[in-house]
Amino acid sequence: MEIDKKRAMEVIVGDITRLNVDAIVNAANTSLLGGGGVDGAIHRAAGPLLLEACRKLNGCRTGEAKITKGYNLPAGYVIHTVGPVYHGRPEDKILLANCYRKSLTLAVENNLSSIAFPAVSCGVYGYPLDKACEIAVSTTADFLNQHTSNVKVFFVLFSTAALEIYKEFLISF
Repeated sequence: MEIDKKRAMEVIVGDITRLNVDAIVNAANTSLLGGGGVDGAIHRAAGPLLLEACRKLNGCRTGEAKITKGYNLPAGYVIHTVGPVYHGRPEDKILLANCYRKSLTLAVENNLSSIAFPAVSCGVYGYPLDKACEIAVSTTADFLNQHTSNVKVFFVLFSTAALEIYKEFLISF
């Protein structure tokens, strides 16, 4: 059975730290101890208890995901995933797809009904947005088609230009 992609996935421009969803995904670094971009914004908004919880996780490998509470965020949970630094190698695509797959798996395992992703690896890690978009959307659609849960997925982007890339890909997908 095919998912209704229009209802299961939505693309928006906004601040992921302000979304009222079950979980937001943090595009983290391997230490999980905060950084720049989305990672820094999530840590600042969640407060010091997030850092304390992340210290107990002992980091995270590229392509993997771990979960914590959301603390001061509207979202109940933060799923931390470490995307690859883009080098144009085939393993970059595999690792990025794993970020989405592992994050969605954690959402299902924790009975979450909504999850919001930033454009993982598209900031300082240099992944081209159009290539990352294709991986994000196709991996998410495949995951949703293979699982019976009704997780609503939001792709939260930083600009209207990024939004247009995602919308165009969703329409042609």
